[in-house]
Amino acid sequence: MCSEYERKRYLNKLSGPLIDRIDMFTFVSPSKYSDIKKENMGETSSAIKKRVSIARDIQKTRFKYESINTNSQMNVKLIKRYCELDEKCESIMKKIFTNYKISTRAYYRILKVSRTIADLKNRENILQEDIIEAINYRKFINGNII
Repeated sequence: MCSEYERKRYLNKLSGPLIDRIDMFTFVSPSKYSDIKKENMGETSSAIKKRVSIARDIQKTRFKYESINTNSQMNVKLIKRYCELDEKCESIMKKIFTNYKISTRAYYRILKVSRTIADLKNRENILQEDIIEAINYRKFINGNII
């Protein structure tokens, strides 16, 4: 197993433009034996499959008159149409864009992931919690939002 230093050193070799094209980052810590023996391991695979299926149906309906099938395929024009934000969400995105100096590409990726999170929760509108969750998926190994 690699040390924290070795992982950071390896990931620092990745170029910004390459990292910019990755929608989500997640780092998983090794499990403890006591954790895997617990009775309640969270949501079942079948429940997750059902939520994903419903979200895909939502996207299929949303894009029936477009030349795409999923949120990940949206261009800027479609993002602006289907990822409308209320004032609070807009404020969060403005702070992230300004304070963390994320790229335009990263900004739009956060919006697409937020739209997908809202779909998975069977919601028409993107909420603050969806934006925050999507931003958390953009946190790199050093904690920076990219």
